[in-house]
Amino acid sequence: MSKFEMTDLGMMRYFLGIQVVQGKGRIFLSQEKYIKNLLERFHMAKYASLFRSLVGSLIYVTHTRPDIAFTVSVVSRYMTNPSKNHFTAAKRILRYLQGTKKQWILYEKEHECKLLGYSDSDWAGSVDDRKSTSGYIFSGLARM
Repeated sequence: MSKFEMTDLGMMRYFLGIQVVQGKGRIFLSQEKYIKNLLERFHMAKYASLFRSLVGSLIYVTHTRPDIAFTVSVVSRYMTNPSKNHFTAAKRILRYLQGTKKQWILYEKEHECKLLGYSDSDWAGSVDDRKSTSGYIFSGLARM
């Protein structure tokens, strides 16, 4: 603060559509408010530009909701030429979010944490377009 003029705004509560709750050694992240607004905005419209906007919004939700990442990635493959079925699939994701919008991601401080990461690719395993799909998982293992 001696070199730059700044103001301490306290603990972060909301940033780029992500709610943040901080506690002693813990940080919770959620997009509950963003998901509520998303659900209100996309009722039953059937236009391609609206579909693209919906999918883009769903991609953003995957920042705190990795449980929908694969499904959103499949729907996003049809952004250039969506059909009614693709829009129905995107709305199904919205219905899922409606029922699970209160889920949070927890980052908790541990004494000794070991981060493990795994990835897998199936090399052209998609039956729709013969494109490769891949998956990944990261896990923090704490030792106490």
